[in-house]
Amino acid sequence: EARFFENQLWIVGMPHTMKFRDLAHDPRFCLHTATVDTEVRDGDAKLWGVVDDVRDKSLHQRFAKGLFEETGFDIRGQEFDHFYRAVLIGGSAVEVRDGHMDVTIWKPGEPERVVRKH
Repeated sequence: EARFFENQLWIVGMPHTMKFRDLAHDPRFCLHTATVDTEVRDGDAKLWGVVDDVRDKSLHQRFAKGLFEETGFDIRGQEFDHFYRAVLIGGSAVEVRDGHMDVTIWKPGEPERVVRKH
C-alpha cells in the first residue's frame, strides 16, 4: 500500500513479502491505479521512482500512531524491517473522452506535457 505521511509518499505493507524482497534488491517501483474498465472512463494514473529505506524508529512510531488513529489498524510498538520512502521520478495520468485520449506526463523540474491520441 502507498500512503502519504508527513508530506512524503511511503510504500508500506506486510513485511517479508515478495514486494519488499524485490525493493531491497532493486529500489525501482511503479505504482499503478487498479483499472478495471477497459474503456478507461474513470482515468488511469501511474507514479514511478525509487525507494529509500528510512531507518528512523521515531518516524516509524509516528507513522504507526497516525495509521491507528486514521484506520484503527494497530502496528504501534512494532519494529519495522523496512520503511520505504518513495522518491518520485515521474508520473502520468490518462483521461479518455470525446473520442480521444490525453496522457499527461510529469517529471520533477519539467513542465507537465500532454500527449493527445485520437
